[in-house]
Amino acid sequence: MAIDVTDIYCRHPEDHDIDMTALMDQKRCPLCCRQYHLVRTAEESKALANRRDPMIIIAGSGMATGGRVLHHLKRCLPDHRNTVLLPGFQAAGTRGRALQNGARTIRIHGQDVSVRARVETIDGLSAHADRTELLRWLRGFSRPPARTYIVHGEPEGADALAAAIQSELGWTAVVAEDGATVPLG
Repeated sequence: MAIDVTDIYCRHPEDHDIDMTALMDQKRCPLCCRQYHLVRTAEESKALANRRDPMIIIAGSGMATGGRVLHHLKRCLPDHRNTVLLPGFQAAGTRGRALQNGARTIRIHGQDVSVRARVETIDGLSAHADRTELLRWLRGFSRPPARTYIVHGEPEGADALAAAIQSELGWTAVVAEDGATVPLG
């Protein structure tokens, strides 16, 4: 999916911001580098595990909960020469959070995998709106919803957002409960 989005982004320069437009005008697309290969199939992705030359693998992580990234982590984590870079927030209870918190082993495909690679985090790359952006968006509604449900985020942050919606907008806002049923209409 990320490859398809990258293709679309490159085909539509009219939607780029000023910085991206300037780079594209200079033929310096930040989405491309001298040597890169986009891997579209699971077979191509798994074949990377057989390579031993230096490389950078960028994979959708899903907080390391599933997908192709698990094959890469299984191969790369035991080697101290590797670095696993986690872009942003990792939810509690996920492999990504365990790695972020310094786990010495993690379980992948039913096997314990030792973590000798460096694990680093880059904050600020989330595509999710933050509290301020969400409140600004909500203020644009012509009429408030009967109830606003917070369905994403850590419990403390979700509670804080619900409280902010209630105090700043005067709306009914609640944190959704796992497994709860809500009547619509």
